[in-house]
Amino acid sequence: MIKSSIFNLKTLSTIFQGRIPGQLIIQYTDYCNATCPQCGMNKNEHFQRNTLSNIEMYRIIDAAAKKKFQSISFTGGEPFIYKKQLISLMKYASYNKIPYIRTGTNGFMFMDHENPDFLDKTKAFVEELAETNVRNLWISIDSIDEKTHESMRGLPGVIKGIEKALPIFHEYGLYPAANLGINRNTGGPGKIPMTLSDESLFFDAFKESFSNFYEFVISLGFTMVNACYPMSMDEDTLDTNMSAVYGAHATDKIISFTKKEKVQLFKALLSTIPDYRDKIKIFTPLSSVYALIKQYEGDDSFAMPCRGGIDFFFIDAKDGNTYPCGYRGNESLGKIYDLDIESLPNKPFCKACDWECFRDPSEMIGYLVDSMKHPLASLTSKNKDKTYKKLWLDDLKYYKKCNYFDGRQ
Repeated sequence: MIKSSIFNLKTLSTIFQGRIPGQLIIQYTDYCNATCPQCGMNKNEHFQRNTLSNIEMYRIIDAAAKKKFQSISFTGGEPFIYKKQLISLMKYASYNKIPYIRTGTNGFMFMDHENPDFLDKTKAFVEELAETNVRNLWISIDSIDEKTHESMRGLPGVIKGIEKALPIFHEYGLYPAANLGINRNTGGPGKIPMTLSDESLFFDAFKESFSNFYEFVISLGFTMVNACYPMSMDEDTLDTNMSAVYGAHATDKIISFTKKEKVQLFKALLSTIPDYRDKIKIFTPLSSVYALIKQYEGDDSFAMPCRGGIDFFFIDAKDGNTYPCGYRGNESLGKIYDLDIESLPNKPFCKACDWECFRDPSEMIGYLVDSMKHPLASLTSKNKDKTYKKLWLDDLKYYKKCNYFDGRQ
């Protein structure tokens, strides 16, 4: 997501023209070494795996720079399976002056924390990362219960390893974010009901889980945290027009939620975040969570539509093609270096998924676009209530206070 560019003159000029600084998510590989039940790319899934060649990646990065994308995210699978190549690609993106470079990991390299050479190996790894211009690195954490997280991921010992590694990251000026993929084990096994028999109990269970999760990652040494909203494949929420090319979704009950469950889940998140904003940098914007609540309560016009296919794009590891996002796989746009972005329709419309990488900036900056284009209409708009407008302004102030979540500070 675009962060610190939001207030500079160049970005404001772009927004005045009805656009948002571009973001490109590149699925470098769909190989993975973890067993996460919430992801269709886990190592137990049987399908033809793919990794984009370095030559193709260089062409993609060159095109991203030429087309003035502000942010590139390298994702997987597990991108650090190919650590040497990934670091080389991040350096190449830096050479091409891409301002915001991001990537993430399941943390598999921290499993062997009891080995005598663990600290030396971790230091060497962090040194290599620090030599790139990577701005944000996330490490996935699924549950406050170590055994549950490690069992889900198939990565024994990884939590203690992360705890040992974080001070080394900080020593080199890198501040990874804990990344929560919201699931029914967030607060530990059995904490979240498997069915919504009582809305208040479901809300309370998730609120306690979110609170305990923030406490947990703070205790590990994290200074920043984000939440991935659940990509439910439940019949109640699944958009039958979607044809996902990005495999970070699944039908497992651990990650599937009905619309009514999502309302309570998001209400719990909205209620918990303000209690922890002064204790750890929480990237999740309240205005976006609130908009999702309104959407799942039935107000389909409330949330801002996604900017996927307009300002944000996804490149798939299987064919190297560009898509509006990882979930609109029936809309291939071809190669990014052949794509004329300016010729694409620039009226956002899609609200079919909750992929926070695109939905959060679409909500926050999309509302800013509308406010600049139609200032009077925005102030009096019936589409956004007073609660939303206050949350949105509070988000902007908080983002500025957090230095726009710069993972190098």
